[in-house]
Amino acid sequence: MNGQVHPLCSICIANYNGEHVLSDCIDSLLTQTGGIPVEIIIHDDASTDRSLALLRERYPVDMYPNIRVIESQENVGFCISNNRMVETARGKYVLLLNNDAALAPDALITLLTASQAQSPEGILTLPQRDWESYDVVDRGCLLDPFYNPVPNIDPARRDVAMVIGACMWLPRLLWKELGGFPDWFESIAEDMYLCCRARLAGYPVQTTAGSYYRHRQGASFGGGRASDNGLSTTYRRRRLSERNKTFVMVLCSPLLRLCLILPLHLILLAIEGASLTLFKRNAKLFIVIYWNVFQSLFMQARHLHGERHKIHRLRRITPRVYGNVFIIFPRKLKLLLHYGLPEIR
Repeated sequence: MNGQVHPLCSICIANYNGEHVLSDCIDSLLTQTGGIPVEIIIHDDASTDRSLALLRERYPVDMYPNIRVIESQENVGFCISNNRMVETARGKYVLLLNNDAALAPDALITLLTASQAQSPEGILTLPQRDWESYDVVDRGCLLDPFYNPVPNIDPARRDVAMVIGACMWLPRLLWKELGGFPDWFESIAEDMYLCCRARLAGYPVQTTAGSYYRHRQGASFGGGRASDNGLSTTYRRRRLSERNKTFVMVLCSPLLRLCLILPLHLILLAIEGASLTLFKRNAKLFIVIYWNVFQSLFMQARHLHGERHKIHRLRRITPRVYGNVFIIFPRKLKLLLHYGLPEIR
């Protein structure tokens, strides 16, 4: 890949302490087939490991002029990291890629071909495979009524509710039109927000039929993965997840759906938080994770109202079409029945 050629695609990698995974990610980009001119932008979010040293030693700028590193002086989170990278990107398309992910050799040409077949061009992802086993983890996600992601494993289904930010492709002009990730989300569910906004504005959100990417799930943020030992997550992940999913519900749900679902959602959250707190005998669970949702809704009420008005003023699809990628059965209940209560650390 020639760094002097104007890139068709800008690949954006948000990195924080990814010393042990970053090389696998970058090397998978340097061996892509199809001859697509790309630039690779890496935002280092004030890493405390040897990430920056690794980048200088293994990918020197004189040998890899198409790799550019943005060094943040403070930890700003996933949303701001990606917004900064796309702001400086030059490609017609952008691909957001986790530092703990790696593309199959034909991934970029597959994404480009699928994107050019869309009308209008929207958001795309590849089938996600487990890093070790290569088993398919999802082909994008659907959503349950309470905006919990539900992995799509149907190989015939292309239209999905959302794709995860670990591998998200879209035209750079669409990113600009949608406003990118909300800085105030910090991390988690920013991908859900962008995809729901895109669908409301009439843009497709889809997965490709072929190729794939491998992903070390949870390696970049911690938690968020089921195993034979059950569900394991962190206070920070759950705090941001519950808050931000609720924000997306308030911002993007058609009015009738919101009036029906939001009160039920808040009641169930309160019951869930109280039950888990009593069972675990740990008041921190309720305060940090669940009470935070109610507090944040109250404090952000005016801002959420203004953002919701802007989003729905530009809506181009009906509530029925918006609901086509939602399923009825609650995801949390299914996980509880299968794995039991989560471990939160």
